[in-house]
Formats: sequence, C-alpha cells, structure tokens
Amino acid sequence: MTSSLARTTALIVAGALAASAVQAADLGVRAPTPMPYVAPVQPYSIVSEIRIGGSVQDPGSAEGKAPGFSTANVNGEILLAKPVVSLDPFWQAFVPRPTVGGSYNTGGRTSYAYLGGTWTIDLFPETLGRRVFLEGFFGGAAHNGYTGPKSGTPYGFNTLGCSPLFREAAALGFRITPQWSVMATVEHMSNAGLCGDNRGLTNFGGKIGYTF
Repeated sequence: MTSSLARTTALIVAGALAASAVQAADLGVRAPTPMPYVAPVQPYSIVSEIRIGGSVQDPGSAEGKAPGFSTANVNGEILLAKPVVSLDPFWQAFVPRPTVGGSYNTGGRTSYAYLGGTWTIDLFPETLGRRVFLEGFFGGAAHNGYTGPKSGTPYGFNTLGCSPLFREAAALGFRITPQWSVMATVEHMSNAGLCGDNRGLTNFGGKIGYTF
C-alpha cells in the first residue's frame, strides 16, 4: 500500500514537472526577448548626405513681390556624419549632423551661404517603417543682400540689417528608398533684432537627397 502510494505520488510530481517545462517552452516562443538597441555604425565617409533643390524667395516681401525679377532659388547642401555616436537612442537623437549649404537667387536678389547643424527625427518609426521624418536646422548665414538703412533700400530688396544672420529651417521628408528622399522645406533668416533693421527672409521650397 505504501509503495503504491509512493509510485502514484512520484508519477504526479513527474507529470507536473513535465507540464511546467512544456508551458515554459511555449511561453518562450510566444514572448521572445526584445532585441536590444544597437547604436548606428559610423559611416566610412565623412559625408553623410548631399541634397539639391529649389525655393521661392520670400513671397510676402519686396524680394518676392517686386515685378520684373525672378523669385526662384537654386540651393544645395552637404550633411556630414555625426561627430559622436551615442549608445543611448534618446541622446543619439540630440546629436546633429554638421551642415554646409548655399542658395543662389536667379533674379539677382539676396543669395547666401550657411553653416550649422541638422537634427533628424523619424516620425512613428514602427508604424511608418522609418520612412517619414522631421528635421530642424540652426546656424548662421552670410549673404550679399542689402544691409544699409531702410530709407536707402534698393528696389526689390529686403532690408536685412547686417551680415551674417541667424538661419533656422525645418523640413518634412519621405524616404523613397534607404538612399533617396524628398523634403518640403521652409527657412528663415534674420538678425534677431541685433541690428538696426530686421526684415529678414523666409523662403519655401523642396529638396531631394541622397544618403551614403
């Protein structure tokens, strides 16, 4: 009687252990361990991306409304690789890409060159597959526009006050492929009230980019 009870108890314990092992294995299949974040690898080239595009010269100002002049701009920029790659995805987003670029006005109005940093953030990366992104730029720009007193502003020019100016820009972009992307852009330049006159420039346009 005692040995029969012992055998029965042993069978029950063995069955419970086997069921626990099967359940643990099943749970392991259903809930895999999430992949850890891996910091992006630094590219071999110092150049991260090149862009070309166009814009309309400040539609609400003298440079955009004066008849007899072209308001079209041709622009391009080079974005360098991030100088630092962070192991933390949160801090990685705060590291900008050094950027240098320029814009040439085909109507002889204000043209300029700029230098600064570009921050890029993917919008809803898991839902949109890292295709849609938002960008911001901050830096400085040197220009060939008018910087004298407002009373002497030439026809078709804005009174910019001084040079260089602060430049801020934003873009909403879409990655067609991992290499090619298109962007709608807006940019603004001004002296932030540090010079006598501060009409500034606000241009709207678009770019196409190639990432290395």
